[in-house]
Amino acid sequence: MKNKKVLIVDDNALNRRVFENVIGHNYFFESASDGLEAIELLKNNKYDIILMDIQMPKLDGISCLKIIKEEEITDIPVIAISAYSNQGDREYFLSTGFDDFIAKPVKPKDLLEAIHFHLNQSPNRKNIPEKEQSINGDINESVIQQLLKYHSLENIKSVYGDFLEEAENLTQEIKILAEFNKFEEIGEKLHILKGNSGTLGINVMFKVTSLFEQKIKNSSTDGIADDIDQLKSSLSKFKQLLENDKIFIKYE
Repeated sequence: MKNKKVLIVDDNALNRRVFENVIGHNYFFESASDGLEAIELLKNNKYDIILMDIQMPKLDGISCLKIIKEEEITDIPVIAISAYSNQGDREYFLSTGFDDFIAKPVKPKDLLEAIHFHLNQSPNRKNIPEKEQSINGDINESVIQQLLKYHSLENIKSVYGDFLEEAENLTQEIKILAEFNKFEEIGEKLHILKGNSGTLGINVMFKVTSLFEQKIKNSSTDGIADDIDQLKSSLSKFKQLLENDKIFIKYE
């Protein structure tokens, strides 16, 4: 299968790296950080499928797809990747011309099944077995087990380490933004944290960031200091798990 090439389009570097780790065992890939960069790559290279984030600076995913189709740059399948809240949103993305849709946080299993389905034009999706996922523990170990099928333990450790560094930076930025009541920007930072913690199965942070982001969306800013304290506490707990090697030791 490694004669196929995937173009990953996402403005978040950690998202790109997670996707690269998931698909790199089975497919060649290149990555773009926004829609404009993706169009340039598509004009000069051959790909077999595109994974397209929706919310991006410079040129968002929907506008990028429109240019691709209007200029007939390529006719390969394009899979939209974004958070969504209901079936209507999913249908909207498909109506704009995307061939498929995957909701964030992205499960490695869903990503691989979708790519396989569109590249092989299968009548049915290939079901990749996956253990029932735990939503109660601090870490969803089935995500780690799925990632380990496609990359080395050291590389997966590196991805989680990158997330920790990013989460520390974003948490500090959120604290500063709160001092200036920049709630929309806080929501954007929380969206990144929620998506990446969900994709990596870091439940201890996913739950906190999900609730915090929802409060910001509802313009509920009372008690924001407590929300930030909970975010810092969840980050500290994840950092302790990572530094004590409690997450990966059983896989070594």
